[in-house]
Amino acid sequence: MMTRRNFALFAASSAMAGSARAARLPIRKAVWFGMLPKDMALEDSFRLARDCGFEAIECPTQPDAAKAEAFRKASQASGLKIHSVMNQAHWEFPLSSGSPEVVERSMRGMTTSLANAELWGADTVLLVPAVVNPETSYAQAWERSQAQIRKLIPIAEKRKVIIGIEEVWNKFLLSPLEMARYLDEFQSPWIRAYFDVGNVVMYGYPQDWIRTLGKRIVKLHIKDFSFKKNVVEWTPLREGQINWKEIYTALGEIGYAGTATLEISGGAEAHLRDVSKRFDLILSGE
Repeated sequence: MMTRRNFALFAASSAMAGSARAARLPIRKAVWFGMLPKDMALEDSFRLARDCGFEAIECPTQPDAAKAEAFRKASQASGLKIHSVMNQAHWEFPLSSGSPEVVERSMRGMTTSLANAELWGADTVLLVPAVVNPETSYAQAWERSQAQIRKLIPIAEKRKVIIGIEEVWNKFLLSPLEMARYLDEFQSPWIRAYFDVGNVVMYGYPQDWIRTLGKRIVKLHIKDFSFKKNVVEWTPLREGQINWKEIYTALGEIGYAGTATLEISGGAEAHLRDVSKRFDLILSGE
C-alpha cells in the first residue's frame, strides 16, 4: 500500500533521477457500464473496455437473475473485473423517506445489489443514503437513513461487501466533516465513503474532501466539472475547473490504492480510448 512516507520517497527519488514524469498513483482504472456502446453485445462491450485500457467496471443493479448471470459470464470471459455495483433504487425510493412502503422498496434494492456484488465478485455497493426535500428534513434524513443502513450491515458483512456512501446533489452531507461524522457513527468497517470528485465542486474542493475523509474512502468516481457565468456543466475530462494536480497530490498523501471509476458520457471505441488516456494523465500527475 502506498503510504504518505512511501509516496514522498518515491516522488523524491523520481525528482533526483531527473525524471520529468511524476510517479503514477497505484490506482486501478475502471469504467461505468453506462459509458459502453449500447448496441454491442454484453461480452463484446466488456472486451472493448478492457482493450481501451480499463482494468475494472462498475455495473448497475440487476434484479433479473438471468441478466445478473449474463454480467457474471461477460466479466469472466473478458477478464474485466466487476469491482462495484451502483445501487439503482436509492433516488426514486430513498431510505430517508417517511413512507414505509418506499423504504421497503429501497431496502429490497440494496439487498439485491449486495447479492449481485457477491455473485460478480465485487467488493463494494454504491449507495446514495438519503434525499433531503420539502417532505424530509436534514435531521430526519440523517436519522432515518442511518437506522436502515444499520440493518444492512449484517448482510454486507455476511457477503463480504462494503457499502460505499456517495455524496451527490441530494442536499445532504454537504461538507467533508459532516460526511466523516456520518460514516464514523456506524462504527463499522463495512460502511465507508464512495467519494465522487466532481460532485463537490459547487460547494467545496475535492482535495480538501480527500484529505479529510482519508482512509474512509473505499472507491472514487472521476468526472470533470465547470461553472462559469452562472452556467453549470459537466466537461470533458481535464477540461473543467477541477485542479487535478491537487487531486493527485491529495490521493498520494492519504495512500489511496483502490479503484477509481470514470463516470462521464460514453461513446464508441475512439471516445473510450481518449478518455482512458486522459485518465492515465490524471493518475500520472501530468
